[in-house]
Amino acid sequence: MRGFLKIVLATFVSLILFTIIGVFILIGIATAAASSDKPVIGSKAVLLLDLSVSYKEQFVEDPFSAIINEGEEEPPSLFQVIQMLKHAQKDSAVKGMYILCANNANGFAASEELRKAVVEFKNSGKFVIAHGEVISQKGYYVASAANEIYCNPQGGLEWNGLSSNLFFLKGMLDKLDIQPQIFYAGKFKSATEPLRETQMTEANKLQTSVWLGELYNQMLQATSMSRGKDTAFLRELAVKGMIQTPADAKKYGLIDDLKYDDEIKATISKKLKQELKSKINFVSLSDYAQATDFEPSGSGKVALVYANGDIVSGQGDNESIGSDNYKNILRKIRFDKSIKALVFRINSGGGSALASEVIWREVSLIRKEKPVVVSMGDVAASGGYYIACNADSVFANANTITGSIGVFSVVPNMQAFFKNKLGITFDGVKTAPYADMGDISKPLNENEKRFLQASVDSIYATFLNRVANGRKRPVSTIDSIAQGRVWTGTTALKIGLTDRIGGLQDAIDCAARMADIKKNNVKLKEYPEKKSLIEQIMGGYKKSVSQSLISDQIDPSLMQVTRELKQVKQMVGVPQTRLPFLVNIQ
Repeated sequence: MRGFLKIVLATFVSLILFTIIGVFILIGIATAAASSDKPVIGSKAVLLLDLSVSYKEQFVEDPFSAIINEGEEEPPSLFQVIQMLKHAQKDSAVKGMYILCANNANGFAASEELRKAVVEFKNSGKFVIAHGEVISQKGYYVASAANEIYCNPQGGLEWNGLSSNLFFLKGMLDKLDIQPQIFYAGKFKSATEPLRETQMTEANKLQTSVWLGELYNQMLQATSMSRGKDTAFLRELAVKGMIQTPADAKKYGLIDDLKYDDEIKATISKKLKQELKSKINFVSLSDYAQATDFEPSGSGKVALVYANGDIVSGQGDNESIGSDNYKNILRKIRFDKSIKALVFRINSGGGSALASEVIWREVSLIRKEKPVVVSMGDVAASGGYYIACNADSVFANANTITGSIGVFSVVPNMQAFFKNKLGITFDGVKTAPYADMGDISKPLNENEKRFLQASVDSIYATFLNRVANGRKRPVSTIDSIAQGRVWTGTTALKIGLTDRIGGLQDAIDCAARMADIKKNNVKLKEYPEKKSLIEQIMGGYKKSVSQSLISDQIDPSLMQVTRELKQVKQMVGVPQTRLPFLVNIQ
């Protein structure tokens, strides 16, 4: 007994000591974060824009990022980058910009906003140089705005046109004896195609070829304006496969010259009018964000709400739009009299139809009290469009993917899989004929199928009415451009789904005008609100470590398949207003 008590006492003391040590560690991290020195920019600074970095919609500080990523700071958000480049135009310490353009981890709409910011920076009179060993097409899209573009002599430039690919699960489901049992409204609603087809339907091929072609046209037009080449000539280069070597890219005028890294540095040193042996003062965007006060600081308060990720019921997390969480955020904004307008930044391919309706309701209530302006990011489609359609004004980038106004539901029948593959059978009792409707261990009967299709049709009708009322168009007109069809921001403007082509800053300026706030007197209040350092530490460590380990060990293409399979799981039994899986453009 004494031995047992000693063990219990020793364990108890160990727990106390561990807790005390943990508290001191947390305090140490907090103190280190709070006391970090503010970077000094110095003179002759050259901003470093690395396109291989994914600039997220909202900056969320991760206290473990620097530890896990070997001292690298968390990158700024996309909007912070845009604000910084605008601020740097008038910053005498900043002389130019260096773009690393080999890869581009940002979407087409985000790249469009980055490119516009680069053009404005260049037009201020400061130099912009871009370089990549092997330059990707999406990297070139942004880099083409530079004064000069260089490529490694042994590298290359991808110039082959764009492609979009889906992967299909029907063959696997057939082998496993799993029947998806799909219900949908909208002939273009292709989100369920990977479950019911082995290749793209003609309707999906049609819509994909149209929006993909429009994205490609945007790339060609941007290149044409910057490089002085006709779009027909640029298209011919891709069609005939004429860019195979770095020398080809130079010959046809897509790049300025072939240079190694040391030669690039010599070019930049010459522009800075400094000796070749002198170190170039490259400044990362993370350091520039900490060193400068670039954010507006007026008194006219505008709420900026970021809605990024799948739309789900409940609280959600940092990578999803939880209906309960956003309902509370929007309600708080509605009752806050100091907030004069709302800018709703949406980057979502949709998700739960009911969760979208909950958020739509709150947006509608706010609109009765104060102006609501939507800014669309890379994607604001299906449920993402549902929560956008009732705003006073809707901004999209030309490259935004939007529309996809349609609904579907999936209820898998796994009876044969359980019986034939696993040897498992099911039996039970029920008090009413439809008490077990939707049970995956049995097929739906005809009445149950009719009920589920009627539910999908009803939700689609509601969706059409929400859009028709928000856009002030007849339901029949909306139905003709709905049917689950995907559009780019360019066409969405023409058919009335959006009001303006522009980025987040344009939407903020519009909201300020509607609220009678002077342009230079805007104070942004961001939501979801940033968590305290302790909350971040307590909640973020496990996720930060797991994400880092997974990303280091798994190929990006396999990560994408994993995310898409996760989406399949979220679809089961819940009516969805969702874009066709993940749009993969190469």
